[in-house]
Amino acid sequence: MQKRLITFVKYAFFLGLGIFLVWWSIHKMSDKDYNEFVNALKTANYYLLIPVFFILTASHISRAFRWKILMNSMGYNPKLINTFCAVMVGYLANFAFPRLGEVLKCTILGKYEKVPPDKLVGTILVERAVDLLSFFIIIIISLLTQAKVVGSYAKGALDKYILSQSIGVALIKIAVGIAIILAAFFLLKYIFKKYLHIKLVQQIKNIFIGIKAGLLSVRNLKNKWVFIFHSVFIWACYLGGTYIGFLAIKETSVLPILAAFPVLVFGTVATMITAGGIGLYPVFLMEAMKLYDVHEGFGNANGWLQWSAQFFITLVIGFTCLIILPYINKSKNEIGTSDTP
Repeated sequence: MQKRLITFVKYAFFLGLGIFLVWWSIHKMSDKDYNEFVNALKTANYYLLIPVFFILTASHISRAFRWKILMNSMGYNPKLINTFCAVMVGYLANFAFPRLGEVLKCTILGKYEKVPPDKLVGTILVERAVDLLSFFIIIIISLLTQAKVVGSYAKGALDKYILSQSIGVALIKIAVGIAIILAAFFLLKYIFKKYLHIKLVQQIKNIFIGIKAGLLSVRNLKNKWVFIFHSVFIWACYLGGTYIGFLAIKETSVLPILAAFPVLVFGTVATMITAGGIGLYPVFLMEAMKLYDVHEGFGNANGWLQWSAQFFITLVIGFTCLIILPYINKSKNEIGTSDTP
């Protein structure tokens, strides 16, 4: 009962935060910006959301292929349809509570494909590391290609959040962080050696062993270039979907294609902060577009349009996958039984 209450409180908090950000982003607009916001949504070209739907769906399929490659390196060969459904149900769960989807993905494949969830956690960490590297590359490209636009913004943020602190304070924080990590490592090592006869300790150790196996899976990749291709393709789809999203509203259609890089950076940060970027994604996209002199009302409208498209895709495909998973696993002649990327 207490566990359910805590889960409910967490869900209510993040949902409430999202609703507050929705209210705040609209309420703070001036009358002029609000009228621009409404008119932009009324005159938007919603047909352009169709190619966005297919582009973002392709990125999700590619993500399923990439995850499957990691599992292949550990000797598991899950069906592509089950892997894709797990990815989409995971995305759907993330709208309810941040990172819940990562756990649910592992649970689903553990149930339908008999892949140990603890080993899947390791593959998730590998994916997140690759995504983080890709994200940094997008940031670098943004700074190199859009230096005149985002350079001053980046310099201001750097001065405010990093350079404003003394080097000594920064070094102390880094040293404390390293010390905590080392202390935790040696403490766990001692516990595993001294109390391994306790069942709970054995279970925790097995989890770490599984995570280690998942992380080392990248070393045994048989299709490294295919893995790299999918990693590039996923982010190329994100960029393509963002740029096509610009074209849906007249006032943002004039943005150059390279503007998709910094706008994607802002949008990605928003999804890291709130569940599915709810409430914050449109605000961050609007702030990025303001760097290109797009009025707040138009930028906000485009941000809401792009977030709504992503939410709709996740909602429709995620719920569809949730419903069909039990049925497609009853059939012996399921399509994609021996899929190999």
